[in-house]
Amino acid sequence: MSLTLRTGQCSDKGRKPCNQDFHGLCVPAQPQLATKGIAIALADGISSSDVSHLAAQAAVRSFLDDYYCTSDAWSVKTSVERVLVAANSWLHAQNQRGPGRYDKDRGWVCTLSAMVLKSRTAHLFHVGDTRIYQLHGKALEQLTQDHRVQVGAGQSYLARALGVHGHLEIDHHTVALAEGDTFVLATDGVYEHVPPAAIVAAIERHGDALDRAAREIVDEGLSRGSPDNLTVQIVRVERLPDPQASELARLATELPLPPMLEPRAVFDGYRIVRELHGSSRSHIYLATDESSGEAVVLKTPSIDLHGDRAYLERFLLEEWVARRISSPHVLKPRAGVRARSFLYVVFEYVEGRTLAQWMLDHPRADIAAVRPLVEQIARGMRAFHRLEMLHQDLRPENIMVDATGTVKIIDFGAARVAGVVEMAPERDVHPLGTVTYSAPECLLGQPGTARSDQFSLAVITYQMLTGQLPYGTEVAKCKSLAEHRRLKYRTARQAQPRLPSWVDDAIEKALQPEPHKRYGDVDEFVASLHRPDPDFARSGRLPLIERNPLVFWKSLSALLALGCVLLLALLHAGG
Repeated sequence: MSLTLRTGQCSDKGRKPCNQDFHGLCVPAQPQLATKGIAIALADGISSSDVSHLAAQAAVRSFLDDYYCTSDAWSVKTSVERVLVAANSWLHAQNQRGPGRYDKDRGWVCTLSAMVLKSRTAHLFHVGDTRIYQLHGKALEQLTQDHRVQVGAGQSYLARALGVHGHLEIDHHTVALAEGDTFVLATDGVYEHVPPAAIVAAIERHGDALDRAAREIVDEGLSRGSPDNLTVQIVRVERLPDPQASELARLATELPLPPMLEPRAVFDGYRIVRELHGSSRSHIYLATDESSGEAVVLKTPSIDLHGDRAYLERFLLEEWVARRISSPHVLKPRAGVRARSFLYVVFEYVEGRTLAQWMLDHPRADIAAVRPLVEQIARGMRAFHRLEMLHQDLRPENIMVDATGTVKIIDFGAARVAGVVEMAPERDVHPLGTVTYSAPECLLGQPGTARSDQFSLAVITYQMLTGQLPYGTEVAKCKSLAEHRRLKYRTARQAQPRLPSWVDDAIEKALQPEPHKRYGDVDEFVASLHRPDPDFARSGRLPLIERNPLVFWKSLSALLALGCVLLLALLHAGG
């Protein structure tokens, strides 16, 4: 038996010009129904903002999408908190780029209440003044607490909401489920104007048609003069999984580490082909899914680190990062087709070679061969940056090139998700990035930015063109920003004389030790590899042949013609 619900939902803009509420519900197929449960969410934008309806929509969509991207081995609380903190960081970042930076009442701000019903437990999460109720007989019990502060004379303000601050505090508590339990999620446009008795009566009249009950509740609010948007969701538990299934769902959050895997062994429905890579931190295997015959990659954590919770948290974070990103240039995780018995992750198999191997086959590659590879890596980077995430470990070994020349970024173990603070970071000894490719600010312990990933890409670009590193091994010896500033850039044209000087200038700019001196965006760096940067032309750094080839050749022809005339004159004068 599996968890079964009956639901009803209704939303109306009411007397307002647009609906700033947004709601949603997701009932996944197995095995996610057992391992992740059913998610419901309701968000309410603030009326003073012209973009709060977008904030509400983004909050609900990111919650419903990203929750199911989190690892099956995470608890519901950990998964939802990570998702909501990431959503809050994204909304806050939008505010910092617009009017909301100075006036949050005009920004990307909303309140949110959400539920995850998994096995025999309801998990409630809440920020703001939307509400969750539970029906007890003919009474409604409010399960959430409004985060609204009264200042007198009927005036109040939100004490908590998504998007207001970079830090987010989330209310969470659990409720044991029984068959027949009914929950109601509502915005203030409903609960401030519809009496609880009217809500209960509507649910009783339309017990088997909860959409009609939700519509009746909204209509009741309109008839009572509600001036706000009105949204209500009704959830009734029809059937619960039996205790045995419930126990399996609980064990899914406490998965043991897998054993060492050998070729031809069958493991959780996968037949191991061979080990692709092994280290002190993880093991990567090529395997075949026995149900579909598809080639996949299994990644398992090292048994030696079974007691390192920070490491296991980061291992699981890698899968969530991969699931959130949709880009042809970022390695894709394989969708779960069955419940797992051990802790591991599954990715698509890319038949090809690493960029490190590509560089061995193409030493000192021509700029024409390098440009398309850099452009694809940049597209993958942008997929991270759009979600307020950083890769933090871009290096040739973490980039795959398949037989068609398509590039994919792999290995997200060092990825940073904005706003998400790892558990016990002081215990996390995993090196974030490789010294020779990391930006100076990261090596000095400062938080990275998109320009830090840009620095790593520029190092890779330089190495593809020259077979060398721009600063050699000196970067690893620098212990302060002052020492980094004294680093001397080795011009790429020494190893690649045919390289246009403006390309060399572009790479040098992206490799500046100080982040603010680099390009503002990776797109600018990629563009500067295709055409001269106007800033270099204005500064006179480009030779005339590259600034204006037509004028150069005309001038050269004129000089040659003048030289010929002078030569003829000298010959004539000499008899």
